[in-house]
Order: sequence, then structure tokens, then C-alpha cells
Amino acid sequence: MRTFRRYKDGDTEHVPWDREFLTSGESYKCPTYVHRAPPCQGSCPSGHDIRGWLSIARGMDKPGGDTPWQEYAFRRMVESNPFPAVMGRVCPAPCQDGCNRNEVEEHVGINGVEQYVGDWALENGLTFPKPENETGKKVAIVGGGPAGLAAAYFLRQKGHGCTIFESYKELGGMMEFGIPGYRTPKDVLQGEIKRIVDMGVDVRLGTRVGTDVTVATLESDYDAVFWAIGATSGKALPIPGADAPNCVDGISFLMAFNEGRLQHLSGRVLVIGAGDTAMDVAAVARRIGHIDHVSEKDHPEAVILGHTVHDVATVAARQGADVWVVYRRPISKAPASQHELQSVIKEGVEIHESLAPLEVIIGDDGRATALRVQPVDWVDGKMSPREGAEYDIECSLIVGATGQAGDFTGFEDLNNGWGQMDADKLYQMPGKPGHFVGGDAIKPHLLTTAIGQASIAVDGIDHYLSGLELAARPKIDAHHFNLLDELRVHDQAPVPYDHEPVLGTDSSNFAVHNYEDRSFAELATHEMLYMGHFETEAMNRRVEVDITADVVLGNFKERFTGFSERQAIDEANRCMSCGMCFECDSCVIYCPQDAIYKVKKDKVTVGRYVDTDYGKCIGCHICMDVCPSGYIQMGLGE
Repeated sequence: MRTFRRYKDGDTEHVPWDREFLTSGESYKCPTYVHRAPPCQGSCPSGHDIRGWLSIARGMDKPGGDTPWQEYAFRRMVESNPFPAVMGRVCPAPCQDGCNRNEVEEHVGINGVEQYVGDWALENGLTFPKPENETGKKVAIVGGGPAGLAAAYFLRQKGHGCTIFESYKELGGMMEFGIPGYRTPKDVLQGEIKRIVDMGVDVRLGTRVGTDVTVATLESDYDAVFWAIGATSGKALPIPGADAPNCVDGISFLMAFNEGRLQHLSGRVLVIGAGDTAMDVAAVARRIGHIDHVSEKDHPEAVILGHTVHDVATVAARQGADVWVVYRRPISKAPASQHELQSVIKEGVEIHESLAPLEVIIGDDGRATALRVQPVDWVDGKMSPREGAEYDIECSLIVGATGQAGDFTGFEDLNNGWGQMDADKLYQMPGKPGHFVGGDAIKPHLLTTAIGQASIAVDGIDHYLSGLELAARPKIDAHHFNLLDELRVHDQAPVPYDHEPVLGTDSSNFAVHNYEDRSFAELATHEMLYMGHFETEAMNRRVEVDITADVVLGNFKERFTGFSERQAIDEANRCMSCGMCFECDSCVIYCPQDAIYKVKKDKVTVGRYVDTDYGKCIGCHICMDVCPSGYIQMGLGE
């Protein structure tokens, strides 16, 4: 049994006098209901209303009519992100890092619930509606990856026409050719892409802006341009010899694998870097294995560079690959997610940390034969090389995964000198009206980051096309729960106000009484919650395929088995509903004056479950003290 203490040993400072003060158990302050954003949402780059769809999964927010709860939750999810089945699988879930449940035992398994709902939507053929009204405006989208597809989705919701120009033969970008199929099955990805295209998106595959179509043509034929070119060119290692043919970048490696061209390797593979791309390269290398004796045309670099394709028949002769990850920092500082790092170690990848690459050693045939490295020490974040300790690591292939850049051929003037594009806080291009940008073109990051940027950029594009000034964004920029929308869904929207003088709006039906929305500016941190309400409850986990070094070769099974409906509901029930009432009845039970009461059943919606009789309230603060979610604040009366 866990003990909750509001005050700890050694606390000597009184809480602010203007916030908590009582005389004989009474004060002039009465409770008001304050909606704040939960930390999970504040940590999500796409601004998911996570608490909102978890409240649907747990049965607190019920759909109207005979709509299944899964469909209702799906519609809430895709307000911010149209790829729930993909993101539930591959997003490293910064939302879970921010979850207040970590203060009790372990975060809510948010991505497991998201995957369940996303898969259910695909299995049941859910689609996105086409816009009811067309604006007649057209937007060119350069790039069909996550940012470009998300932009198309949000633009079509607003009724704007859009055309995606994609140089590759398929849509998806890094989701398609950067993420191995065992992490995201291709039918799942294609199903979620098809929903967006079916909204009326024009797609031009195999068409590269800058060579096949000029920027001037886009500016002439379209009302605005959204740049989503990604960062599909890996940066060469900044050391001598890195131009050897068998020194390739991680993006090219993964593209060759995902296109089915790269079937096996030969000799030791060194992966330089320890980000998520490096982990994917290492994991793929272990799965496709190596063949001892290969012809020159079958060298891995010949396939990766597009000169040839492996013969599938030779795959039968492959063995487990010798794969090393070389990282110049301690591996504890690796930017890759801990799960991906631990997975590749379990699968037989060797980790060699605190090694700085110095030079690629070239053989007589011009190919790399080894990587010269120098051990380094890290003290207070500063690297100190060990002079005289250099040594060579023999290898047959070096894969650099230390940086990415965009391909600016044909529009070189948009390159900011770092292989990226500049953007302001609203994702406009400085000095180029009508041009907006999002995703890895700005700075390589998470898929969900690209989607969140596309959402904000589309708001800007919409303002631009309407001739309006771009509005400032809120401090917590997310797709927040909206009480008025919730009331409308449940046929409880306020009636129009006739502007006649009224005394006592608490009994009126045109005003939302005793509710304040601070979600755009404040997070419901764990200090605001009554943590003693929550008992320790084990997290429901998706079943993960046990892939060890002995069975990794040729193992392309999907890593996770998704939740059942029961598991998804049980996991949603662990949500603490931070910043919003979750109908626990504590305030009703503990109010000594019976001043707090439940509203009538036909008036209940999320956030409108209890109310206060201010004729009875004495301002004792007990309701606020026992509110688990931090939804009650003593403030009315100031």
C-alpha cells in the first residue's frame, strides 16, 4: 500500500497565503472547475487530445446513438493525427514520458491503446469525409511523406484543393522507405495513406519539383506552397576516406532494404551513430544476414547505390551478420529510444561506445577495409581523446547514420546552408509569402513532430489564403478538449443569448456556468493532483515477439501483438485524467455541507459531472484537496 503525503519531511515554507487560508474551517473562496492540459498532451508534438480519447475508451465519454466507442475514439484521435495505427507502433511516445502516472508506478500504455483503435478503424473500413464545401484555392505540397500527407489531410478538411508532388514511386516518405516492415506492416501504412488520398487529394508520383516541375510553375499554378521535402540524403561522415564506395548513408541503406533490393550483406557492418535510424539499420542488418563469398556486383554498396539487385535465390546461403554500432559518446547518451537500443542488443548487435571515428582505411581496390577510431573520455560533457590509443576496426561496409539533409537540386536558394529550410514559429518561410514548410526539412525529428508542424502550417496557409493575418499560437499548442463541442455532441449546447439583462447566470441556459479553460496556457502537473487516490496498478503490455540473436536471421515478424478490446479498456482506465473530472465522486462524498452534487443524468457530459450549491458552500477547501485530477480550484468569490 502506497502512502501519499502532501507535505514532506523538512517542508518549512507555508503555501501562498492568497491561495490557501481558512478560519475555523471556512473561507470566502468556493470551488470552481478549471480545465488544464494534461502533461501527456503537452509532451506530444502533434498535440493529441490523449486524455480525451482515453476517456472514450474507458466509457466515460459515450458516443451518441449506436456508434461504436472505437469509432468515436478514432474520430477524436484523427483531429490531430491521421495515422493512429502507424504512430501506435513506431512513435517513441514522449507522451508516456510526461505521464503523471509515472509518479505512481508506470505510465499509461498510450501507444497500445492508439494502435488498437487505429487497427480497428482499418479493419472496419473507416474513412475520412470529403469537405462539404470547396474553397476553390489550391496548394502545392512538395513531398509525400508524413508532413506532406498530414498537410493534405488538414487542407482537405478546410476545403482547399491540394496536389502532392512526390519524386518517389510511392507515398509515405520515411514511413514507407525509412521504417522496416516488421515495425509497421505495409498494408497498415498504405491503408492510412489511402484514407487521406480518398479525400480528394491529387497525387503526382515520380515527379520531382526542381527538375520535372519548376518552383516558378508552382507559384504560378497554386495559391500557396507547402514544402515537405524531408531529409532523405544522409550526410557523409566528416573524416578522410568516407567517399569510399562501401561507405553509405543509413537512409539509402533502409531504402534499398524496403524496396526489396538489398537481400544480404557480406562481412562486418559498422553502423556509425546511435539514433533511431542507426538502430533500424543495425536491426535490419542482423535480419538479412551475410554471405561469405559474393561477386563484385553483389557487394551491398552496389545494391544500395542502385547499380544492381540481389538475387533472392542466394538468400538461402546467408548466415548471421556481424554488426557493430560505433558511437562517439557513452551509449547512455544515445538519442535512440531505449526500447530500440535494448532490442538491437538482444538481437546480437555489438555496441562500441566512446569511440571517435578518425579515418576510413582504403584497400588496393579503393574500397574501405577498416575504420580507424580513437577511444575518448567524457568529463562534464566534454570529449577528451586518448592520444596514442587509436586502432583499426576491420569491416566490409560502413553505414553512416549521423545526420541527414534535404535534396535542394533545382531550388538551391531555399537551402539555409545546413541542408535544411528556415521557418518561423508559424512555419512560414521568412521573406517568401505563401511558402510554408514542415517536417524533417526544418530539422530531422519524430514523425509526430512533422505531423504537428503540418497542422500548424495549414492553419497559417488557411489564414494566408483568406487574406488574414496569421494568428499567434497558444503557449500549449495542441488540439484541446473543447467543452462547447462536447455539449453540442450531446445536444446540450447553450441557447443563443438575447442580450437582455439577467441576474444569476447559474440558472440560465445560455451560459456555461462555473468553468474556466486554462488548457491553452497551463499543464495539470502532478503537484496539482491528489495522488493518494490512485492505487498501484500494473500496466497492460502488448505482447512482444521474443527475438534473440539466435533467431533474428530472416525474422520479419511484427514485433508487437496489439491489445484486445478488453486490454485497451483496462489500460485506458489507468489514465488519471489530469486536469479534467473523471467522475470519481470524491468531492461529493467528502463535502461536509453537501454543497457539491451530481448533475442530472440527462445533463452529464465530460467536465459537467458535478456542480456546487453556493448557498451551502462554506469554502472549506476539502473538495479541492480530495480531487484526484486537479480539476477543482478554490477561486470563486475573488
